[in-house]
Amino acid sequence: MVETRLLRQFIAVAEELNFHKAANRLYMAQPALSQAIHRLEQKLGFHLFIRNRREVRLTPAGSTFLDVAYRTLKELEQGIEQARQVCAGTAGQLTICTLSLACYDGLLNSLRRFRETFPKVQLVIREMPSSSQAKALLAGEADIAFMRLLPMPAESIESRLILDEQIVMALPAGHPQANNLQVRLQDFADEPFVFTPQPLGSGYHRQLTALCEAAGFEPRVIQEAAQIHTLIALVACGFGVALVPESIAGATLRDKVMFRPIDAVGSRPNPSIGLYMSRNRHNASPLLDSFIALLEFAAPASAEMA
Repeated sequence: MVETRLLRQFIAVAEELNFHKAANRLYMAQPALSQAIHRLEQKLGFHLFIRNRREVRLTPAGSTFLDVAYRTLKELEQGIEQARQVCAGTAGQLTICTLSLACYDGLLNSLRRFRETFPKVQLVIREMPSSSQAKALLAGEADIAFMRLLPMPAESIESRLILDEQIVMALPAGHPQANNLQVRLQDFADEPFVFTPQPLGSGYHRQLTALCEAAGFEPRVIQEAAQIHTLIALVACGFGVALVPESIAGATLRDKVMFRPIDAVGSRPNPSIGLYMSRNRHNASPLLDSFIALLEFAAPASAEMA
């Protein structure tokens, strides 16, 4: 491996074509510079200069190596600067896992502001269910996730409640209760339900199921849909009704599906479900901290790190 010091010394001699001037430029003695170039030639296995009493000239191999030396030092300087920016949290790559982006204006606005503030950062956005997000965090395949809280979170995952959403009932536009301003969950005990599959988000699935049980019934699930927008489409087609976070209502056309708040269920006056920002405790990325600092979500007063 050739030292960068030797490359800089070689470049000085190649540009000056005079050992005395190059030595002065490098603030070193001429004999020491001559010895350094001789060592470099021995490392490379070929002559870089033709030297006599009248002149110093680059050999054809020396001219070729000069281009290599320039390129090597430039790439090294660029690499150092890029690493410095990554260390400062202004460059690099940030992988974000999330539920449907279209449902969360706060997250979309944060992504826009982050791109404007840190244009050198490559953002990788992956939409996936909460269970898959947790696996990505644990495997180091994601830097941050926006997910539902898992029933048994790993100790290395740190989660913060950033949005507490009201749970609403999604009804086909022609449903008898579609025109009600508010509905009672117990009135849907005999209705068919559309749910997301339990393995994709066990915490989310468990919360909605528990809410129905608190209202005195077990939901009769007749169809499942992995994507929330597919679930809403099934409701529109009359497959059944569905319990969904309020954010879904704001991102869905309202001509075929009506979203209605539900009355208090047991001790829960306003049934809600949380959206959590999660990260791996072992991820000390300054870039991640820069992103979190720009988030627009207003965390609830009771939010705590889990």
